[in-house]
Amino acid sequence: MHIYFLQHAAHAGPARLADWLAGMGHSHNTCHLYADEAPPRLEDCDALILLDGPQAHDDSEAHPWLKREIKLLDRALKSGKPVLGLGLGARLIAARLGAIVSRGTHAEAGWQTVTLAPESPFDLPEQFEAFLWHRDIFGLPEDALPLGGTAASPVQGFAWDAGRVIALQCHLEATAASAAALLDHEPLPAEGPYVQSREAILADPRRFDRLAPLLDRVLSRWLVGAA
Repeated sequence: MHIYFLQHAAHAGPARLADWLAGMGHSHNTCHLYADEAPPRLEDCDALILLDGPQAHDDSEAHPWLKREIKLLDRALKSGKPVLGLGLGARLIAARLGAIVSRGTHAEAGWQTVTLAPESPFDLPEQFEAFLWHRDIFGLPEDALPLGGTAASPVQGFAWDAGRVIALQCHLEATAASAAALLDHEPLPAEGPYVQSREAILADPRRFDRLAPLLDRVLSRWLVGAA
């Protein structure tokens, strides 16, 4: 399969995703939307991955390229092709599927425990630690199945259309390097019960290593189901 990444900021790249795809024999390209690159034609890829970014999901006035991305996303959702969204990408998908995207009560920045929903279709442990970086949250679109939630965010992701479309607030693709780049370019949210310091986030690189098998389970199910 040939996958296109839609990237929203120079520092918010694919992280572990690129290596995973290459290791599984899939090819990929990246469209740097923030640099005003034109989105790919849907006919030129087999699947789309919408990455995270600091922008608001509905701020097309400040970021006109968002309109082009949303147009492509709408076509992809109707096309039957696989779509995966992370962070901002997940919020864009949720909004286009009719869910409400809004400001959460608390920001989440750092490591939090995700508890799998009883009806979750994801092959993941009942509880697992994930890296989070968001303030906006979303509801569950109609006909979607939830991933699970944290203390501050009851919906950390969902699967839609039998898993062809997946949206994740939590960052299973994160590495120590990608988290450090994020911390270098985006300020930590204001202090809160779910916000950790830079030192606490990066203290144990093994935490990022433990995300790899979780990502593998999600991506394997996503692409196998799509194929």
